[in-house]
Amino acid sequence: MAGAAAGISYGLNPLFGKPLLSGGVPVLSMLFFRYAISVVILGLWMACRHESFRVNGREMRLLLVLGCLFAASSVFLFESYRFIPSGLATTFVYLYPVFVALIMVGLHVYPKWQVWLCIAATLAGVVLLSWPAAGVEIHWIGIVLAAMSALSYAIYLVIVNRSQRIRHISEHLLTFYGLVVGAVAFLAYLLIDGTPVLQGIDTASEVLNLIGLAVFPTMIAMLTIALSTRLIGPTKTSVLGAFEPVTAIMVGTLVFGEPLTVNIIAGIAICIAAVLFMILSEKK
Repeated sequence: MAGAAAGISYGLNPLFGKPLLSGGVPVLSMLFFRYAISVVILGLWMACRHESFRVNGREMRLLLVLGCLFAASSVFLFESYRFIPSGLATTFVYLYPVFVALIMVGLHVYPKWQVWLCIAATLAGVVLLSWPAAGVEIHWIGIVLAAMSALSYAIYLVIVNRSQRIRHISEHLLTFYGLVVGAVAFLAYLLIDGTPVLQGIDTASEVLNLIGLAVFPTMIAMLTIALSTRLIGPTKTSVLGAFEPVTAIMVGTLVFGEPLTVNIIAGIAICIAAVLFMILSEKK
């Protein structure tokens, strides 16, 4: 359930992000506020529950690495949009289950054939979901950036699952420090780029969308990803990420009136069938 919730919540990005971008909010500002607001909400919630924020130096160094990996995944993805269509970028980002499986093989952890089959099927489904229109220009830099986004995310998942150093750290604390690192990184990016932090944020609607972006596809997504990765491992969690593009496509169709093509219907059906097969094939 946590893995599915992670995919669904992350797939809500367009619901809150698209109106912000259409209203003139720069990508960097949007990324900064989604992380910063999440830090405040999660930090207050943890404080009310009297949870400890204490970590030692060795743990903090690894948490910094995790935060940088998660933030890098977002940066690479949005930068890839400058060179290739967002749908094609989504396809290449969904290489991360393949990267996760290959990394796990390198660590001598071998996924079952059912998992490999599900990875291939969900990848095919996402290709159908995101297939670019004819005549669209594709630049290799965009493909490399999207693949780097996938690789960063894959390494994040594997470290969360395999590292003994942070095994005892709660999902709340793990997510909190990841969000802090991301917020600081995006603020530094803003200052270097010279983009006004509050540009385009003029109405209550923009503020509400920023809060929604911070809560659902950021804080909840990171919490459930960490929980799912620890419970069922990074490979199966990455397969359940198929709910992400499916949710994003459904939001585009139902909320923004985007066309529902045969490719999209077929892609959704393949992704859902693959995930159900993986779940039902488990003995426990």
